[in-house]
Amino acid sequence: MKNKFAIITLLFISTSCVSPKVYKNLEDKYATLKKENRNLQDEYNDLLKEKNKAENELKTAADNYSSAIDDKYILKDEYEALISQNENLKNSYNALEANSSSAIAANSKKNRELLAKLEAKEQALVLENQRLEKLKKELEARSNRVLELENVIAAKDAAMTNLKNAISNALTDFEGKGLTIEQRNGKVYVSMENKLLFNSGSWAVGLEGKKAVKQLANVLGDNPEIAVLIEGHTDNAPFTGTGQVSGNWDLSTKRATAIVEILQENKNINPENLTAAGRGEFSPITSNNTVEGKAKNRRIEVILTPKLDAISKLLNNI
Repeated sequence: MKNKFAIITLLFISTSCVSPKVYKNLEDKYATLKKENRNLQDEYNDLLKEKNKAENELKTAADNYSSAIDDKYILKDEYEALISQNENLKNSYNALEANSSSAIAANSKKNRELLAKLEAKEQALVLENQRLEKLKKELEARSNRVLELENVIAAKDAAMTNLKNAISNALTDFEGKGLTIEQRNGKVYVSMENKLLFNSGSWAVGLEGKKAVKQLANVLGDNPEIAVLIEGHTDNAPFTGTGQVSGNWDLSTKRATAIVEILQENKNINPENLTAAGRGEFSPITSNNTVEGKAKNRRIEVILTPKLDAISKLLNNI
């Protein structure tokens, strides 16, 4: 993979263009990694749904446990009532023993029936206690899994917040120059307007832009487990240049690729984590009806996504 990128880089430098084959390879890689990026977003949303589901199941288990406790007390009250009845029958038996043998026989029969009921209630109480113990263990296990899942998600969010803060600190010099940094949906978005990076119609990164991208690369090099998607965007004005660019989509792709090449100069960044994508004018962030709006839409967006392997393993165990 590294050799392939090296060859692409040499060809790009020597010819100042992207060959159809290289461009096709970039398009194929973009399509594959864009799909993976969507899958990661879907997986993140699914994880939040699974978390809510686990919490609902935890509440249901707690309700069942509470209901079982109530049943236990009912059985206990019935058991104690039967003991009292048994004592009364014993007293009646003793009182009637001196009387007729028929009365004694009747009391003996009632006593046997009562003892049988008492034994049945005792057995039911034992079974209920066993069920309560099982429910208690299941409740504790599910509570631990939910807590562990919450901790992992919190750790991921905290890691992305630390990454956002590190990027903000590294790019402080470029505040007010068309650079913004946001954290949403579990990802970090670094947006750089083209005025910071490129001249009009060009995909060659200027000196100030290279400085910003290299400082960003230093932060990404310290976070090798982050997936990096670089998207190029234009406004809706038709491309009027000539030469090696066929339109806005082509220009946005070349600009994204130029950012990837600068990031690759940092050897701590895994090339497999990098994706270059051109979006043309089809993903604006504001209206193109004003000069200011067009300037905001002409941009490079670097989208940073964490890996969710640990959360997936936890969900498989719930």
